[in-house]
Amino acid sequence: MKKVYLLPNVITAFGLSCGLFVIFKMTMIGVGEANYQVLVATAGIMLLAAFADLLDGAVARAMHAESEFGGIFDSLADAITFGVCPSVIIIKTLSLPPGTELSFLITTAVMVFSVCGVLRLVRFNVISLQAKSDQHLADSHKKNFTGLPIPAAAAAAVSGNLFLASDELRSLISLSEKARTWILFFQMIFLGYFMISRWKYPSLKSLRVRVASFQIVFLTVIFAVCIFYGILHHFAVVFFAISWTYLVIAWTLSIIRLISGKKSKTLEDFEPEPDELEEEP
Repeated sequence: MKKVYLLPNVITAFGLSCGLFVIFKMTMIGVGEANYQVLVATAGIMLLAAFADLLDGAVARAMHAESEFGGIFDSLADAITFGVCPSVIIIKTLSLPPGTELSFLITTAVMVFSVCGVLRLVRFNVISLQAKSDQHLADSHKKNFTGLPIPAAAAAAVSGNLFLASDELRSLISLSEKARTWILFFQMIFLGYFMISRWKYPSLKSLRVRVASFQIVFLTVIFAVCIFYGILHHFAVVFFAISWTYLVIAWTLSIIRLISGKKSKTLEDFEPEPDELEEEP
């Protein structure tokens, strides 16, 4: 039996525990009783789980401790934390009587989101296995993701739900429960589709910004101050903006690539893949 490394898997278990805690906590709350403070707390725990998801892979690579056990464990943990947890949060946020048309619609939407998230993880694992024997595929796999990564989809779903319940939005517009339900319905279907789509999404590991060291420090400080101020005073807005900006940037790069045409080398890595199955017969 191959060696199983402890530290990366402990971090994965911590992220899984965050997701399970949110699920169990939300099940103790009645339907529609999740107020804004509860949503902020759950969003914070989800961010902690996302940080753990980034950290476990980084630690495993730094320690040369990558293993098949760790990869499978990470995927199962992500399926629960980022695939099921956002769906539970949204179901518990809305005050919808059981058996109504709206409750059926939102239940369908969150089920589509969760199923697509699991399918996204399965495809990721299949590509990872294929990349071990294909260097070109391995290089492409490191640069970007095929389909919206499930942690990013979960962040977009949770932040969208939180933003709809925020005081900032309520001060601008008053949304009925029916309107919120329809918005969340399309949001979850939308995110589910892009998780299993062939659109390309950049990997944070592939980002390279060439600027002088002083400029990096200066810009980092300014950015950090703005982020911390926003988190402290406008958490819902900042979380929503950051989560959806990632999606918009990826879509913009892919659209530019499609417009520029296949003959152009501009953003070649962001050309959406064809709809054939990735596995060979």
